Parts: sequence; structure tokens; C-alpha cells
Amino acid sequence: MISGKVIDAQTGEGIPFASVYFKNSRIATTTNFDGNYTLKVIPPSDSLTVSYIGYFTRSKFVSKASVQTINFQLQSSTQELAEVVVLAGENPAFAVMRKVVDRKEANNKEKLSSYNYETYNKIELDVDNITDAFKKKSLIKPITSILDSIKLIAGEEGQPVLPVFISESLSDFYYLKNPKKTKENIKASKVTGIGLEDGSLVTQLIGSTFQEYNFYDNWMRLLGKEFISPIADGWKLYYDYDLEDSLHIGGTYCYKLKVIPRRPQDLAFNGYIWIDKSSYALKQVDLNISKSANLNYIEKVKIQQELQPTEAGPWIPVKTRLLVKIMSVGKHRPGMLAKIYTSNKDVKVNLPLTPEFFTERVEVAEKALKHNEEFWNKSRHDSLSATEQHVIAMIDSVKEIPSVKTYVEIANIIINGYKNVGKINLGPYPYLWAFNNIEGHRFQLGFKTNSDFSRRVLLGGYGAYGTRDGRFKYKISGRFILSRKRWSEIGISDKFDLGQVGINTDNVTNNTLFLASSRFGKLKRPYHQHESALWVQRELFKGFTEKVTFRQRSFDPLFPFFYIAETNENGAVLKDRFSTSELIFETRYANNEIFLQTDNDRVSLGNKGWPVFKIRYVLGLKNTLGSDLSYQRLDGSVKQKIPLGIFGSGTYELEVGKIFSQVPYPLLEVHLGNETPFYNKSAFTLMNYFEFASDTYANLQYDQHFEGFGLNSIPLIRKLKWRLVATGNLLYGHISNENLALLPETGPAGQELGGFNQFVKGTPYAEVGYGFENIFRFIRLQAFHRLTYRNNPDANNFGVKLSAQFRL
Repeated sequence: MISGKVIDAQTGEGIPFASVYFKNSRIATTTNFDGNYTLKVIPPSDSLTVSYIGYFTRSKFVSKASVQTINFQLQSSTQELAEVVVLAGENPAFAVMRKVVDRKEANNKEKLSSYNYETYNKIELDVDNITDAFKKKSLIKPITSILDSIKLIAGEEGQPVLPVFISESLSDFYYLKNPKKTKENIKASKVTGIGLEDGSLVTQLIGSTFQEYNFYDNWMRLLGKEFISPIADGWKLYYDYDLEDSLHIGGTYCYKLKVIPRRPQDLAFNGYIWIDKSSYALKQVDLNISKSANLNYIEKVKIQQELQPTEAGPWIPVKTRLLVKIMSVGKHRPGMLAKIYTSNKDVKVNLPLTPEFFTERVEVAEKALKHNEEFWNKSRHDSLSATEQHVIAMIDSVKEIPSVKTYVEIANIIINGYKNVGKINLGPYPYLWAFNNIEGHRFQLGFKTNSDFSRRVLLGGYGAYGTRDGRFKYKISGRFILSRKRWSEIGISDKFDLGQVGINTDNVTNNTLFLASSRFGKLKRPYHQHESALWVQRELFKGFTEKVTFRQRSFDPLFPFFYIAETNENGAVLKDRFSTSELIFETRYANNEIFLQTDNDRVSLGNKGWPVFKIRYVLGLKNTLGSDLSYQRLDGSVKQKIPLGIFGSGTYELEVGKIFSQVPYPLLEVHLGNETPFYNKSAFTLMNYFEFASDTYANLQYDQHFEGFGLNSIPLIRKLKWRLVATGNLLYGHISNENLALLPETGPAGQELGGFNQFVKGTPYAEVGYGFENIFRFIRLQAFHRLTYRNNPDANNFGVKLSAQFRL
């Protein structure tokens, strides 16, 4: 008997479905999903050969021993699947594909009213392309001894890699068809990584929820992109097929089909699929993404999957392996390798499950991170190989090296903006320094507590000083987490700082880089503001969050500003400052949203294309804590990302609002313009600063990313991997006569006071943009046209805007 394993020499991963045979004989077999094979025969020759598409064929010597182990490491070739040549008559693969598509609904696991299974996930991240030149880098020198002493993880003929992360998780996964919901209970998790801090967050990320790949969907989301499935309803538009073989796989008789994208630049797969002959269900897939596909920074993507039928008929994946290789930047620079393995077992179908059971999408057991090695040895679906055990030991050694700790800390500061100092984090670094005409040199240092300080109480704040104005600014805040089950918290803050009318608004307060850059140069309509707030927030039910805030603000302008506070027998009474006290009610609803809970916060990972609704009501309370104004304001918005298949994806956001009372213009909706050469999606691109304000408004913004659509068909352009992008902004606004009446023509001493242009009834502000993104892999360049209000003073009717972005 001859047995062994066939692996990829670069990644160390098993190669499933490879052909193992003796030349000039009919004795042959194929490797299983993990790359293992067995031949129970007497060797008819002294040479055993392994071949697989995309790899160089290898042969090895076979001895006369009755039992022997022969392992193979195959080197990847640059060969991609060739074009299919179809002769006269119908391609026989098409007949198979028609039956596959006809029976998709019957074979799709989502036909089941419910199902659940135990799932095991294993993820490994490695640094590869470790050359001799790379080892000489100052960053790597401290770990050279470890690199020199390790075995080649891929095998005796493979390439060395440096593991930086490995994880395992064991979960129970549940699915309900109507209403469509999923839930994952993570029972156990084991995480080892360099620079890893929040193990609870990573535990949620490595579960089965984020490793779901269903080829029965027409479009499959992978790497944040939509890829067309090889068994999509419109399969003929995207793929060519070749029926190569019929063979037995694990007791199932299957058709083996070669799959080739019609356009190499499309987000499509190439490789093989195996179709069960009796049910026309997917039995196995072994697919790659073409190197020519319109993707950035990715050198290789390979996905393999094995499916088995359930007792009710539909097929469920039992094993999935995904490999992603991130390209090296330069011949002697390292790249990254991600290897993800998922195994499902103990499948149960059509059990009675209620929607209430699915309240939380991802739950982590309290003791998930506390299981010992004995538990894992019993619970793993597949035991760790000697290589994987070596990986864990190696990561533990590398992360204890002082220089590695230093570089990891620097990387965390760059990514998160804070430096960890015991129980507090200092930062964020974008705010450390600025220079403007009011403050001169502005220096700022902030902090926030971390989970080592408390898992309930979170404190934060900053102090800032301007060398020109000599004023000290500050913010201090505190939050108390009442519940993590349905996220609830109470908070308080107090702040004194510099702001700008129309920029420091509620809709951009979380845009750190934008607000940091707005502190440079000549500030437009600056003012000092003292703001105190107290709020309480609770998730009333899944996806529905309510927040109530009491806020007190003062407005102290540093530019000529007056408003008519009242009118008496002596005429208009002008005031140049005001204070407000407000009650703010905010409601947010996002159906099917996935949240990951960190140690002291939670992060949204989106809601799979459902719209997100927000409603905000503000009530101004006159004569409360010195407030000068009584008013009401109501705003609402809906935002949604829409996958459009071959046309890419679009995102729209509709905002409406109305102020029901008289207020000074800094409290109006001052629409954000953009006079810089850089594109900012939060601003109206060709609108000047403070050009328009309104007390009643409706705004629709749309952004369309065409991915490779259109340009993939142009021979020269498609090699550049440029992508079309289009933008449209539409704004209707209005200022009531009552609010216009609050604006005096001049100040008490005849000062000129800046005003606003008014909207013409029935004429919205409109602009459109079009251009290219992915220039040099990160530049977005767009031309914009202003369609209305082209005759306004200093109107910009055409402009070209530039921005940097990193998209796969």
C-alpha cells in the first residue's frame, strides 16, 4: 500500500483532487479534500506521478516495500486555464449546466426551513517571500536566528514563511429561512498572534458567520467584492465550460467540468466543479480567481469546497478551504498569506427554531477563551498537524522579542491613533498639532481608558493650547456601560474648544481626519463654544437603538456676527452671541445588522444590503440654564448600499430636515461646501463654503462604483485595472421669511455681515461627477459639473477633484 499527501510547496496546504498515477498503467486515484491519497496496489513501476492544473507535474521513486509513504510538494506554475474550443454541435457541458441551474433551488441549503451544525474554523496568517535580502533588513535581524532554525513550513522542498497569527474556534451555527436569520454560538476559541490585544473581538471575527460561501447564490461576496458564481442563473454570459470527465468521488458519480471566465478581468472564477450525476448538485469545487481579475493587492485566491446531501435533500458544505495571497511590493519585499479552513458536522435540518432565538447574531460563551489543550484535542474536527503545532510555538517565540514588540506598538499607533500606556491610551495622533490664523500653533494631547482600567467605566478627554490666542481648550467625558446584552450606556461630557460654522456639525463629528485637517490654514467663521452633554442610550430590540441627550451650548463668534434678538419701540435689538439648551431624541434602525463587541465598545460590520434609518428630533428649551432660544428641529435619513452584479455597486443616502422655529443662522442647516482640490463625499463638491443654508431641506447623494464594467473590454485600459466611478448630488433647500428676518443688513457699527444665497423655488442645487478610480491602485480622479445656480457669485461650474483610497 502506498499513501501520502500532496501539498502546495508555497503555502503548505493540501491539494485536493490531484491525480496520482503510475505512468503507462491504469492504476490511479485522486487526493481527497485534505490532499491525502491511498493506493492499495503492488507498484507496477518504480515511478509515481502527481499532476494538477496550475502546478508542475512531479514524479518520485517507488521502492519494493509493501507499505510506504510518499509525499509530494508541487510548485505552482504560471499556467492558467486555457480557452475552451467548442466544435460543431452543442457543448456537452451546457446540457449538464442547464440541469444544475434547473435544480438549484432544490439543492440549495437555504431551501431548508432551518438547519444547524457544529462548525470548526482555523485561520492562519503568514508572512511569505522571505528572501535572504529581506532577512538583512534591520526589522528582521532580531528574528533571523528563529527564521534560520525553523523547518520549512511547506515541507522539505517548500518555501519558508513567518507565521504571525493562528486561531481556532468551535461553534454551533443556526439558520432560519423565514424570516431569514442566522446565529452563531462560539463555544470555544483559541487565538495566538503577534500584536494581538482584544482576543474577544478576534474570537467573533474568526467564527463561521464570516466564512460562509454559498455558490448557489448568483453573486457570492468574497474579499468585500461580488463574484459571479459558476452556477449563476446567467452562467452563459460569464463563463465557458468543458466537460472533462465522469468519475467516482467518495461513492458519488460526478461530472467534472472545467470553468473559464469569458473575460479574464471580470470578478469570476476559473478551475473545476464536480456535479453529482443523480441530483445535479455541487459535490466539490476547486476554483481560483484569475490573476487578470480587476482586484488590487491580491496575487492569488483559491477556494475549495466539499458538499454532502442532507436527509431532506439540499446539500450543505462540510469542508471549505480559502487561501488568499497578498502580493509583495517589490521583488525582495514580503507578502502575506491567509489560510482559512472550515469544517461542519452533526448537521440537523428542519428543526423548530423561533425568531426570538436569533436575537444576537454572534454570541461568545463566557469561558470560550479558557479551554485547555485536552479539550481541544477532543473537540477539533481534525487534529493539528506537526507543522501547525510548530507554527504556534514559533509565534509565541517571535512575539516575545523586544524589537518585535516595539514595531507592533508603532503599527498599532498608526492604525488606531493611540499609544497604549498601561490602563490608558494616549492620542489620537492626527490632532497632536495644527496651525491656523486664530490659534497659531495648536498643540493637543488626549487620552482614553482601556479595559485594563475598567470594563464598565470609560473615561477620556484632551487638552489643547494655541500659541497665538493663548487660550486653553479641553474636553472631558465619561461613559458607563449598563448592559452588553442589549447594548446600553449612559455618558456625560464637558468641552470648550474652537469651531467653524457649517463644519463642526453633527454629521461629520466622527470624521477624524476631516476635522483634524479643518484646523489648518485660515479658519472660516470661527467661534468659541462651551458644550456640556448628558446622554443615555439603549438597544430596545435587535437593530433598534434609541438615544436621549441633554445638551447645553454657547456660541461666541470670532467674526462679525449679529442677529435680531427682538424688536421694541427703539427698533431691532442685536445680539452677537447666544446659548442653547437642547433635548435630543435619536432613533436608529438597521435590520439584520452584525455587531462585534470589543472590550469596551462595539463595531458594526454592516447589515448585508438592508437600508439604515435614522431620525433625530431636537427641542430647544428657552430660559433653561441660560438658554436664549426656543426651537424645534427634525431630521431623518436613509442609507443603503446596493449590489448591482456586473454593474458593480451603488450607495445612496437620502436626508431630509426641517427647523420649525426662528433661529440664528449658525443653527440652520449650513450645507457643507468644498473649495479644496480633494474629493470629500460628505461635502457638495462644487459648492463654496457657506454658499447655501436652509431651514427646510432634502438631499440625495449617490455614488456608483462600476468596478471593471466597461473598461474590462478595452484591451489597453483593462491592463491598468482602472474603474469607472460616477457621483450625483441633489439638494433642495429653503429659508423661511421668519429666519431671513433675523439677519440684519449691517452690524451696530456698520460692519458688513456675510450672508447666504437663497434657493430659487423649485430649483435644486445639482452636480454630477464622473471619472476613474484605481489609478495606480489608489487614486480616484473625477470631473464634476455644476448643473444649477451657475451664475451665483464666484460659482465653480466645473472642477476636477482628487482623492486617495484603498479598495480591493
